[in-house]
Amino acid sequence: MSHPHADFPLGPFTPYEANPILRPQGDGWESSNVYNPAAVVKDGQVVLLYRAHADDIVSHVGLATSDDGIHFERHPEPVISPTESYEEFGCEDPRVTEIDGTYYLTYTAWDRKNAQLCLATSTDLFTWEKHGPMFPDYNTFLPQGNDLPGPWSKAGGILATPIDGRYLMYFGEGSIYYAWSDDLIHWTPGPQDEPIMVPTAPGTFGEFLVEVGPQPIITDNGLILLLHNAAVKNADGTVRYTCGQLLFDPRRPTEIMAQMNYPWLEPSTYEDQNGLVSNVTFVEGLVHFQDTWFAYYGQSDSTLGVATYKVGEKYGSL
Repeated sequence: MSHPHADFPLGPFTPYEANPILRPQGDGWESSNVYNPAAVVKDGQVVLLYRAHADDIVSHVGLATSDDGIHFERHPEPVISPTESYEEFGCEDPRVTEIDGTYYLTYTAWDRKNAQLCLATSTDLFTWEKHGPMFPDYNTFLPQGNDLPGPWSKAGGILATPIDGRYLMYFGEGSIYYAWSDDLIHWTPGPQDEPIMVPTAPGTFGEFLVEVGPQPIITDNGLILLLHNAAVKNADGTVRYTCGQLLFDPRRPTEIMAQMNYPWLEPSTYEDQNGLVSNVTFVEGLVHFQDTWFAYYGQSDSTLGVATYKVGEKYGSL
């Protein structure tokens, strides 16, 4: 299914002036940090599946709903929490795609040693079946390396539209890779030494790492659009995360056709620039709702913001 109002580059996006739209609350599982949300439209509402944790930094996935894409009502309990040894210290950073009434959610399992991309499925967004780690032998920080002894994979975005009868996922932190599936449960990744995208040239906004953002979408002319996150590392060891976009021809979905050369979203407010990890805008949710595109993102790993693009708005005119 193509989106009739999706072009490359998608935007311009304007951060909501009253961000954050969600902050930590209470004294329990979401009392310290709330960020990095997936998003989907269900029954005329925007549903966020967001990462949250207390001071222990053991992440859970919470759920919130909205009639306008801005003001959200939270479900009181998390919908996904750590239950397995490989995710003992967190279920992090969800992305979600709906296909034929089933929701396919990828998330990062964290055991304080290795990050592993995992899959869960649901038909109602509240009750989830976990399917375990997807790529247990992968390290998406290769080929540049991250000195980790074991597996490392994050950030899976599943394209809802099949290509030649198969489903496509882009995934990866460090570099971006691809995988194929016939059934949306079992996935075969491309070769470890053949990433689609590696960190960009020195002096550019993705020179430290690139990472998949929300689920990819099909544009109005049938091309695949993928929003992504990118980072630079400063001399003092801190990082700065901004957001880019990639474009693919479905006939050649593992070769980048075009990419933005500067960010469409970057840290600009106090919350964007101050938090658990400062100077971060990290987009994981994207929906088209009420003639507007909503991009949901984490602000410095601490609060949750949104930027909007109303269809018909244009970049600055001459």
